[in-house]
Amino acid sequence: MSDGKDAKHGKKGNGNGKFRSAAWYGPADMGGFIHRSWMRNQGLPSHVFDGRPVIGICNTKSEFNPCNAHFDLIAEHVKRGVWEAGGFPVDFPVMSLGEITFRPTAMLFRNLAAMEVEESIRGQPIDGVILLVGCDKTTPSLMMGAASCDLPALAISGGPMLNGRYKGERIGSGTHVWKFSEAVKAGKMTVEEFMNAEAAMSRSPGHCMTMGTASTMASMVEALGMGMPENAAIPAADSRRGTLAHMAGRRIVEMVHEDLRMSKILTRAAFENAIRLNGAIGGSTNAVIHLIALAGRVGVPLSLDDWDRIGAEVPTLVNLMPSGEYLMEDFYYAGGLPAVIRILGEKGMLHKDALTVNGKSIWENSKDAAVYDDKVIRPWDQPLTAKGGIAVLRGNLAPDGAVLKPSAASPALMTHRGRAVVFETIEHYYERINDASLDIDETCVMVLKNCGPKGYPGMAEVGNMGLPEKLLKKGVTDMVRISDARMSGTAYGTVVLHVSPEAAAGGPLALVRDGDMIELDVPARRLHLDVAEAELARRRAAWTPPPPPMAGGYQKLYYDHVLQADRGADLDFLVGARGAAVPRESH
Repeated sequence: MSDGKDAKHGKKGNGNGKFRSAAWYGPADMGGFIHRSWMRNQGLPSHVFDGRPVIGICNTKSEFNPCNAHFDLIAEHVKRGVWEAGGFPVDFPVMSLGEITFRPTAMLFRNLAAMEVEESIRGQPIDGVILLVGCDKTTPSLMMGAASCDLPALAISGGPMLNGRYKGERIGSGTHVWKFSEAVKAGKMTVEEFMNAEAAMSRSPGHCMTMGTASTMASMVEALGMGMPENAAIPAADSRRGTLAHMAGRRIVEMVHEDLRMSKILTRAAFENAIRLNGAIGGSTNAVIHLIALAGRVGVPLSLDDWDRIGAEVPTLVNLMPSGEYLMEDFYYAGGLPAVIRILGEKGMLHKDALTVNGKSIWENSKDAAVYDDKVIRPWDQPLTAKGGIAVLRGNLAPDGAVLKPSAASPALMTHRGRAVVFETIEHYYERINDASLDIDETCVMVLKNCGPKGYPGMAEVGNMGLPEKLLKKGVTDMVRISDARMSGTAYGTVVLHVSPEAAAGGPLALVRDGDMIELDVPARRLHLDVAEAELARRRAAWTPPPPPMAGGYQKLYYDHVLQADRGADLDFLVGARGAAVPRESH
């Protein structure tokens, strides 16, 4: 067998004369025979085991996950590029987290999927890996798992759906679900019209075409340097998505020869770039949790305060739903993320020398990018929101922090004092919210408890609580809402999220009662519960924690080990990189 040199490139692998996969496919003994022979039942010739790089294609295709249902086609494009560059592509499946179907929430299983990715990469003869990502949690889970192995890796997003259209109106996935649902409650839309809008919203392969979490995380892949230029915005149905996948397949082979591992790309500078770009695109609050967790895997210090300090002054330039009016297809035609990178780079708001997977700096990739539609990507001096980013709030109600997305909030509510209307659980909310006798008006503050990492469990996207029907019928469109939950990236409103510590962990949120006064002051970054400390101490003494969600299984493991939202909600024993040393032989 080969000594690991690639005949075409004439280069060695990671410095020891052969690639990692040679431990499986190289030996001329019984073990090597076993590893090669069973692979050959797929019709593979002997020369594919000649020491060339083995490229794993980590595939999250699932028909239960419609955002990722087209990934086998993308994998085929990747394979063409890998073969062309002299590599050996091998497709393997991992858990696919469909935000649309997984209960109680896909976020509960992000860390489980990351564990599967990590162990699948480490336990198999993989020299470099392509990560096929799309629906919200598939992107962070694959990135986190791969980062803990620290092999050469490149992420390819599946792409957004084509624009939704209904009755001549541009409609966005998720965003218009909330709008249409409230329009039905307000008597402005019929149930029949509501049902007819379904197919008009989701009319092609791909993930949400709003700047929801899926599009945000696809943008973060590109902003971090972990994806090819234009990864974020090419629609799933556009043939250029296949071209990008093909070129990524070629590039990952080169990355293995160069030993360009994730830790060389995921630097502090890369994360700071991503934070600023998240502000410029009006990205999802979910990016906060996912990037903190990813940084923890590669040992880069990243905190909630970094999000506020680094990103709060960045104007939101991308005019996409839920903050604005356009969709991802429009964003691509307008210039996509490279155009936004160029604008921020010209304003001195990027680390221009940050390395990316194609071997060039982020500035080399984007310095000549043009804006083709300034209604979609707005000029620096005409932003959608002057100060976008993520606002990090602290106070006696959120000692370890909470977040709010200014670009999706109502300016009039950014400084507000109101009476709390409390929902102990999401079920309690559903029981009370449309009760005509509920004592609530538009000045109140809606408070939802026990929906954080431990409380739900998994920290579901229920923080953007729908407003009471009686207020919707009055024309009220927004209220201050506070919870330890998350919010869909497609949602909007003056919604305070990720309150830490959460209620189920004994945080002050657990002590809030109906009638308490709460002060929100976003400019001052303050979230205050106006209740005397002595009274809070009495309530705390009477409080009892909710029971674990299950007596065993993964949910029990998760409950016992999950970190709070301000630390990325990873499992405590998964933080850090464990590398990809070749495990002992299996036979």
